Amino acid sequence: MGLFQEPERSRDSRGTLLRLWGYLQTQRWALFGVVGLVVLSSAADLLGPYLMGRAIDEYVVRGDLSGLGRLLLAMIVLYLVTAAGVWLQTYIMAGVAQRAVRDIRRDLFVWLQRLPLRFFDFRTHGELMSRLTNDVENINNVLTSSFSQLVANVLGLLGVIVVMFTLNIRLAVVSLTVMPLTYLLTRVVAARTRRGFRETQRTLGELNGLIEETITGQRVVKAFVREETVMREFAGVNRRLQKVALRARIFAGSMGPLMNMVNNLGLAIVACAGGWLAVRGAATVGAIVGFINYARRLSRPLNQIAQLFNTIQSALAGAERVFEVLNEAPEEEDAPPARRLEHIKGEVAFDDVSFGYEPGVQVLKHISLRAKPGQTIALVGPTGAGKTTIANLLMRFYDVDEGAILIDGIDIREIPKEDLRRRIGLVLQDNFLFADTVMENLRYGRLTATDEEVIEAARLANADGFIRRLPQGYQTVLSERGANLSQGQRQLLAIARAILADPEILILDEATSNVDTRTEGLLQEALLRLMRGRTSFVIAHRLSTIRHADQVLVIRNGEIVERGTHDTLLARRGFYYQLYTSQFRRLGVEGTM
Repeated sequence: MGLFQEPERSRDSRGTLLRLWGYLQTQRWALFGVVGLVVLSSAADLLGPYLMGRAIDEYVVRGDLSGLGRLLLAMIVLYLVTAAGVWLQTYIMAGVAQRAVRDIRRDLFVWLQRLPLRFFDFRTHGELMSRLTNDVENINNVLTSSFSQLVANVLGLLGVIVVMFTLNIRLAVVSLTVMPLTYLLTRVVAARTRRGFRETQRTLGELNGLIEETITGQRVVKAFVREETVMREFAGVNRRLQKVALRARIFAGSMGPLMNMVNNLGLAIVACAGGWLAVRGAATVGAIVGFINYARRLSRPLNQIAQLFNTIQSALAGAERVFEVLNEAPEEEDAPPARRLEHIKGEVAFDDVSFGYEPGVQVLKHISLRAKPGQTIALVGPTGAGKTTIANLLMRFYDVDEGAILIDGIDIREIPKEDLRRRIGLVLQDNFLFADTVMENLRYGRLTATDEEVIEAARLANADGFIRRLPQGYQTVLSERGANLSQGQRQLLAIARAILADPEILILDEATSNVDTRTEGLLQEALLRLMRGRTSFVIAHRLSTIRHADQVLVIRNGEIVERGTHDTLLARRGFYYQLYTSQFRRLGVEGTM
C-alpha cells in the first residue's frame, strides 16, 4: 500500500494485510513466478518507446527503410512477449487467488461451527452469510486481478522513472513535479473511500439479514398481512445502502478524473519543456517523442494504481469483516483432563445452578434437582420461566455461571462436548429438517446407520406409514425446513431421528404441541417408546402430557417453586394447581387436556 494508506484508520489495516499474506505465503513460489513474469513483461513494455525514438532518429530521418523494418519487427516481438507475459501471470494468479479464497472460506465456515451459541444470538443469519459470500468474493476479486496489476504498475512506474532519468535528467525532473499533487489527492480521497466501502459492506450485511429473515418467515408475514411493513423496512435499508454505496462510489470514481487532470497537466509541462529543449538544440526530436511516450506511461501506472486502490479498499473492508468473525472467541474447549463416557446410567443432578444469558441478568437462580436413571422429569411453568434454559445448560450450549450439572456424579464440564451431546437426544417443538431426502434427514441422528436401521426407527416412531405415502418414499427430497410436511409429520421424523441416535438421556421441548388429537396420539405412542428406559426431561405447557411423570418441577421466574408428582401438586392447590385449572377452564373438558 505504501504512500496510499489512509491517514486515519479505525481498523488494523497492516494486520489485515499480514493475515491475507498468511493465506498467500504457502504459494509464494507461484507468486515469485508471477513477479518474474511481471518484471519480464514490464521490461518488454518499457523498451517500446525507446525503440520508437530510435526509429525516428536513426531510420526515419535517414530514410533507412530496411533498418526501420527490422526495428518494427523487433517491436512486434516485444509486444507479443508483453501480451504472453500478462496472460500467463493472470493465469497463475487466478489459481493462487482461488486457492487462497478457498482456504479463507473454509476457515470462516469451520470457525462458525466452533463459535458458541451466544455469538449467533445477537447476529442475523443473513449478515453472517454476507461475510461468507460477498466479503470473501471481494477478496477474491482483488487477489485474482489486482495483485499482479499492482505489482506490474509499481514496477512499470519505477522503470519509467529510471529510463526517463537515463534519457534526460532535466525533463525527468520536470515530469515528476506533479507527483506531490498526485500523492496528496490520493491520500485525501483514499481516506473517504475506505470508510465508504466499510459502511457499504456493513449495510449490505444488514440488508441480507432482512431478506433472509423475511424469506424464512414468509408464512408469518402473510398470516399477519405484514407485506407492506416488510416492504417499507426493505425500502428503508435499501435506500440507506444506496446512499452509502453512492457516496463510496463517488469518492472512488473521482480518483480517475482527478488523476487524468493531473496527468494531462504533467504531460503539457513535459511537452512545453521538451519543445523548448528541441528549439535550443539540447535534445533531438526522436528523444522528445520517446520521452513524451514515457511521460504518458508515467501517468498510466499512476492512474491504474489509483483505480486499483479503490478496489483494494473494498477488499480490505471485506477482509476486516471476515477476520472480525475469525477473531471471535470459540466455544470453550473441554477442560483437561476431559473424561470420556463409555457408558452412563443416566443420573442427572443440578447442584445450585445459576445462569444468565447477559451479565447481571439471571435467568435461573439456584436451581437444584435430581433425576434417577430412567425417570421422567417434567418442567412446567409460564413462558420465559427458564425451562428451555435448563435444557440448553444440560446440552452445554451454554455453561453455568454458578453451581454444577452432573451426570452419574461427573461434572459435565469435565466431559467432552461431543461425547456429552451424543448421549443426549433433543426433540424440539420446531425441529430443523434439511433440504435432503427423508432417509438422510433421519440418518442425521447416526450417520453410520444402515437403511434398515433407519426404516426400523421410523416404524417405531409411527412415521413409516406416512413416509411410504410420499412421492418417492424415503428418497423424497424435503423442501427447506421440511415445509412440504405437516407439523406432526416433522415431529414424527424428529422422534425417529432421536430413536436412531439411541441416547441415554432425552430432552423433549414441547414435542407434542400444535398438532391435532390423532397426530398427538401417534406422537405420544412414539414418545413412550423413545422414553422407555431413558432419563427424560419433558418441557410442556399442556399439562395433561406429563401426568405420569416421576417428578414435576414448577419453574417460575427462574426458580423452582414447587416439586412433586402431578397428583401431590394438585392436592397442594398451589401454583401448579392454578396452571392446571386455568387450562381446564380454557379448554372446558378435562379429557382433552
